[in-house]
Amino acid sequence: MKNLAAITLIALLITGEAMAQPRLPTISPDHYSEAQKKAAEDFVAARKVPVFGPFEPLMYSPEVMSQARAMGDYLRYKSGIGTTLSELVILVTAREWTQDYEWYVHAPIAAKMGIKPEIIAAIRDGRRPEGMSADEEMVYDVSIELHRNKRVSDKTYDRAEQRFGKPAMVDLIGINAYYTLLAMQLNAARYEMPKDGVRLPRFPE
Repeated sequence: MKNLAAITLIALLITGEAMAQPRLPTISPDHYSEAQKKAAEDFVAARKVPVFGPFEPLMYSPEVMSQARAMGDYLRYKSGIGTTLSELVILVTAREWTQDYEWYVHAPIAAKMGIKPEIIAAIRDGRRPEGMSADEEMVYDVSIELHRNKRVSDKTYDRAEQRFGKPAMVDLIGINAYYTLLAMQLNAARYEMPKDGVRLPRFPE
């Protein structure tokens, strides 16, 4: 009976989370202020698509949205560690913040970029992946230490710096920070998952 009660409580908590209303509902373009219209136009010019995902709740502060978009233009597409390793970092960040939408978007991208399915699955499950390349291992270790320890050990940092160099280390740390910013905004805003989305496991189970 105790086990049944515990399972019921967990189910209610999960259901409650899933049913929670967004705190920052997506603003219809018809209701944009002049500042929001300008931010949306700049977004389309840079990304070639309308405002989407984490940038929708950020539109309540169009200045923050535009600055975040500009930082993302560099960190996601032009960073010193390259786009494949950056996707690995994004997955670690999404997992550490249990950010469902971030994972929903980037797990398929990571797979297309060449991150092995078993590595993606291990990150999703909260396990250290086996079979990582040396480069993957280095960015994984830096990222995990940043999220869990709030700092990076000399051993981990020095190894990565020797491989990537100081400018790329700034980028690597920046990717972790940038996607943490987006994850925090999405979690706090209760941004809704697409209907075909699957939620990340909640820890501890």
